This record gives sequence, structure tokens and C-alpha cells, in this order.
Amino acid sequence: MDSFEWNKIIGAVLGSLIFIFVIKTVAEIVYEPETPAKPGYIVEGVVEETGGEATAAKPEEMPDWGTVLPAADAARGKTISNRCLQCHTLGKGEPNKIGPNIYAVVDEPRGVGRNGFSFSSAMKAKGGTWTYDELFKFLRSPGAYINGTKMSFAGLRSAKDRIDLIAFLRTNADTPAAIPAPAPKKEEAPAAAPAASGAKTGADAKTEAGAKAEAGAPTEKPATPAADAPAPNAPQKK
Repeated sequence: MDSFEWNKIIGAVLGSLIFIFVIKTVAEIVYEPETPAKPGYIVEGVVEETGGEATAAKPEEMPDWGTVLPAADAARGKTISNRCLQCHTLGKGEPNKIGPNIYAVVDEPRGVGRNGFSFSSAMKAKGGTWTYDELFKFLRSPGAYINGTKMSFAGLRSAKDRIDLIAFLRTNADTPAAIPAPAPKKEEAPAAAPAASGAKTGADAKTEAGAKAEAGAPTEKPATPAADAPAPNAPQKK
């Protein structure tokens, strides 16, 4: 095969590549998708990423554990815990899976132990203890609360779901963690004492006087002596 034939082959390949590139560029210009200003729906628990960092969930008021735990439905929490079984084990002495065994996890140190489980550096750096408050915040959106955790669970947005699940996790132990005393109730400020029924304020008196004036009520005038009346002790003419 001479050089002329090779030139034709190379030219055909280059021509095809140029043609494909032009078609692709034109298609991208013509069929460029429009990004909606507002998403059609929000997937619960999915963490939105901006600039490579997870957006933190909005802070919420912590429950009064001394009040909500005695009233929580631990049986319902056990049913919710079935979602954890894909990555965790719940029984005492069971082996770790993708995630650590979480038997007796309440009030336990975070990021250590668990039969030698390899925790993420983010979980180790967070440290601390799995208190009721910490579990409540973490279970809402694990990736948002501890950015960089290996846990891919989307989270539980419902506060009741988290309270019931924590109530079950508390009982899933040899010795359940203590329930704190209920928070003291806030005292209401005493109502202002009503004013005496017979007393009138200065503004009320002025208002009443103005009302009488508009209604044409007679007003009292000081008495003046008559012009022809004789002065007392004056001598009379004869």
C-alpha cells in the first residue's frame, strides 16, 4: 500500500473526528438543558453539597429527655431500627458490618472501641459521648452533623422517629442509661392587678369632661352679685 492510500485513510479518520466534534458542539448548543430555579421535590435526608462541603442542618430545640423518654414508644423504635440492620448489628457480641455494632451505644464514647471497628477520621475527631442530645442531632442527618463520616444513611427528619429509636437503643443494653430528671417548668408571670372600680385616672376624667361638653351639659358658673342690690349696711334714702 503506497503513501497515497495511507493519506486517504488518515484523511477519512480525521474528517470523521472533525464531523463528530462539530455535531456534538451543535447539539450541546441547541439542546442545552435549563436548570430550574426551584427543585420539583426534596428528597428527605439528602445533604446538599455546596463547594464540596455539606450544608449543616438547621439547629432545632432539644427535647426534654426526662419527659419524652418515659412517654416514648420503644417498640416502635425497634421497628425503626430495622433500617439500621443493613450496616449495623444490634445484638450483644455480634460482629461489625459496614458500620459498627451498636449494642449499648447510649452514653458510650464516640469513635473508639466497638470491637476494633475502623472509624473515620471525622468521627474520631468529633470525639465526645453518644448522649441523648448527640444521638438526636446525629440521626437527623449524619453527613450534615459530622462532615466526612462513612455513614451514608440519609437520616430521620421526624423528631418522634428519633425519640422512639433512641428509647429503643437505650433499652438495648445490659444496663440501660439513666433517664435525666424532667426540666423544671417555667413559671408564668403573675397577671397585673385590676384597678379599683371607683378610681378614675386623669385620662378617664378628661375624657368624661370632654364627653359632657359635646353633649351640651350645663356647666356651673360662679355667682355674681346683682347690680341693683343694695350694699350691706348702706343708709337707705327717705
